[in-house]
Amino acid sequence: MSVRVPRSLLILPLAILAGCASSGAPRSGKATPEVNALYDRMNQASKGYEASIDQARRGDTPQAAQTRKQSLDQLKDASARCALTPGCDQQRFAAVFDRLLRLKDGSFIEGEDADDTEQGAEVGEQPGDTASSVAVGALPQAQRAVTMLKGQQFSDLMVMNGPVKAALEMWLTQLRPNLMDAYVNYQMMRYKMWPAYKKADLPEALLFGIMAKESGGKVHAVSRSGASGPLQFMYATGLRFGLSNSDGFDQRFDPTMAAQANAEYIDEQLRAFNNNLELTLAAYNGGEGRMRRIAATSPGASFYDPQIYGQMSAETRDYVPMVLAAAWLFLHPDSYHLTWPKIDGEPGQIVLKRPASISELTVCLGSAQGMPEGWFRTLRNLNPRLDPQVSQPVGARLEVPKQLEKAYASTCTDGPWPILASDLHNAVKIIAPPPPAATSAALANGPSTSSSKPSSTASKSYTVRRGDTLVSIARKSSCADVEDIARMNGLKGHQLKVGQAIRVPVCR
Repeated sequence: MSVRVPRSLLILPLAILAGCASSGAPRSGKATPEVNALYDRMNQASKGYEASIDQARRGDTPQAAQTRKQSLDQLKDASARCALTPGCDQQRFAAVFDRLLRLKDGSFIEGEDADDTEQGAEVGEQPGDTASSVAVGALPQAQRAVTMLKGQQFSDLMVMNGPVKAALEMWLTQLRPNLMDAYVNYQMMRYKMWPAYKKADLPEALLFGIMAKESGGKVHAVSRSGASGPLQFMYATGLRFGLSNSDGFDQRFDPTMAAQANAEYIDEQLRAFNNNLELTLAAYNGGEGRMRRIAATSPGASFYDPQIYGQMSAETRDYVPMVLAAAWLFLHPDSYHLTWPKIDGEPGQIVLKRPASISELTVCLGSAQGMPEGWFRTLRNLNPRLDPQVSQPVGARLEVPKQLEKAYASTCTDGPWPILASDLHNAVKIIAPPPPAATSAALANGPSTSSSKPSSTASKSYTVRRGDTLVSIARKSSCADVEDIARMNGLKGHQLKVGQAIRVPVCR
């Protein structure tokens, strides 16, 4: 199903100079005929929009809708041409959009623009204020801005500036596959993550934007710096918001708990930065201590103020617009020729009828329900505590999208596919004998704790620290993966304890 999301971002135009606040602003005497023609079209479109409101008030809703559409199309076209015409002042178009957005009449849009109306009125609007949403879709991207609301307006953000437009292009081109994967992953986990943001009255689009940039919706993602989980918490920060190591499981990998911690963090930093979302996002990426010191040097300055922006790391300067751009695309895909896939993320559950690991289930499910890339990532995300290589016993319950319940019953409980999956999963890898030098080094380092197969590389001792997981330990080695380390140490379930001594491969 296509998941409808309550919109929690209100779109407003940029603040306009007082002298530009009317569509009838006088033309500059130096304007060219081409520029003056665009200004004329702008004024005509503005008058047409006002006429549509009068028609609606008289009860002529069909004609009002037609007039409104024609006016907005004309306004958008003229605005786009203005951006390409030397001497044309785009602030005049911003002024028009600003004025139209403030007109208060919403009766004539009921039943139209289903994608907007089904998502509900903008948070913070008063009854009868929905006319603002009419102009929302028409705002030219050069003049769009986002305000995140929490009962009342608390932060105006310039979203369509240069860095964000560049980020939009990046998401829509080189990172488009990443964006689509992030969307699919999020919709599958939405029931786990969205409630925390909804409870905190934070925009869902913001949650998606952060997740898309941080991990792409991969629950077990670990960065080089040790940030972990779908929302990439550092260990110390995670602890501060209740994400600890419970029975060997790093709770940063739990999407429900990570979303709750993220919502609390965002709320905390919004208070610290006077509800400035851009600075809050910068703190999330670059550290709140550093951001508070930077912000203190220029009180009230925006993120893009040279005194602030110039002190940011290149990573943070990239991070903030990338998050905002992903959030914007989450809300307005149609404006960028983007179509989100229809995802049925309704939660479900299966009870295993025969022993199986997540890897085996992925094989036997194949491309069920039209998922060409298979179900491995979704099953891992929804069952973050399970090692995907470890077989779960009969009777074990796994969370799955509800649409997979029938697919599991028909293809994974009996027949050839679970047999094939088991055969592939239990295949024995051929381990090449180690070179003499590696063998000597291994002997010098002492015997491995593994009771079965010898390692093909030299190894060294490693003491497990707080926040360590097999994933993060494996990432530090370029010659072994999680399975190698688990096998080397005879680990079952990938469980680790702080202070535990294990062997890890040493590349040669």
